[in-house]
Amino acid sequence: MMLERQREGIAKAKAENRYPGRRPSARLKADEAVKLFKQGRTVTDIADVLSIGRGSVYRALEAAGVSEPSAKGDAVAFLST
Repeated sequence: MMLERQREGIAKAKAENRYPGRRPSARLKADEAVKLFKQGRTVTDIADVLSIGRGSVYRALEAAGVSEPSAKGDAVAFLST
């Protein structure tokens, strides 16, 4: 019963553009992640600096056409190939 009422309320709020959902914060930082990676920072370091997950950093790099670094995380060696 409660879930039905909750769904109805959410549907009504969405129809009135009052239920925006969560902002995609990691996507907003994708350009910065690529820039830091090209400067030689590691994926873990980038994730910590930007307060996003490592998976989000890898997605940003993939979307930018930058392949994953080697298993050792050597960004500099990766960029030279």
